Amino acid sequence: MAELNFLTFLIVCPLVGLAGFVDAIAGGGGFISLPAYLISGIPPINAVATNKISSAMGTTLATIRYGKMGYINARTTAPAVALALLGSWLGAELAMKLSDNVIRIVMIVMLPVMAVYVLRSRRLSDECGSEYPLKKTIIITMAIALPIGIYDGFYGPGTGTILMTLLVGAAHYSLKNAAGTTKVINLSTNVAALFTYLLSGKTLLLLGVTAGLFNIAGAYLGTKFFSEKGAAVAKPMIIIVICIFFVKIIGEMLGFF
Repeated sequence: MAELNFLTFLIVCPLVGLAGFVDAIAGGGGFISLPAYLISGIPPINAVATNKISSAMGTTLATIRYGKMGYINARTTAPAVALALLGSWLGAELAMKLSDNVIRIVMIVMLPVMAVYVLRSRRLSDECGSEYPLKKTIIITMAIALPIGIYDGFYGPGTGTILMTLLVGAAHYSLKNAAGTTKVINLSTNVAALFTYLLSGKTLLLLGVTAGLFNIAGAYLGTKFFSEKGAAVAKPMIIIVICIFFVKIIGEMLGFF
């Protein structure tokens, strides 16, 4: 188990707060929060597990606020949550059966792909055309939820960005409804994965809860800026952190760190 010190909290907490802000606006907060844990020296599996604590705390706040704003439709969201929960459990189980090096290799492959995805994302447009009938919307949302749940349980960063984009593009959600649905599904998968990690003893509770308070503060501020130009600032920050993280992972595998 990793040793915690003041420097660990000093590195992790502000970045996790920033992640909460970014995630509430544009998704992709995990691109900041997970690297924050890893940069501070937390082993990969402990970082992934502890990140679920802080992420779940911030996502809870964002979900409540978007629910109050009327961005969540229970009829389309509830069935998707069930499949997302199943997928998240499967993903977390898979992650714990892999070695740290395997997780690093997966991250090296996925980070550049996700960086390109974030750069090319056009999620700030709320013009998604006509909405599908309710039944078709539910089916498409469920089809999206299962693989998203597996990915979120196994790794996590970028889940919100990918999910919101798919809901707008494939299921014809409005941007606001996509944001609300994304937060509900994110919350369910975070909680499911977190439960699995808690049982395994992989989480660093003190660090996770402390960082989670910062994530809540960031999420509160982020929801206030939703649908404004905050994403134009968020994307460069995400890309910078991805680059730092990518270099660090390569350095670790080559024995430089």
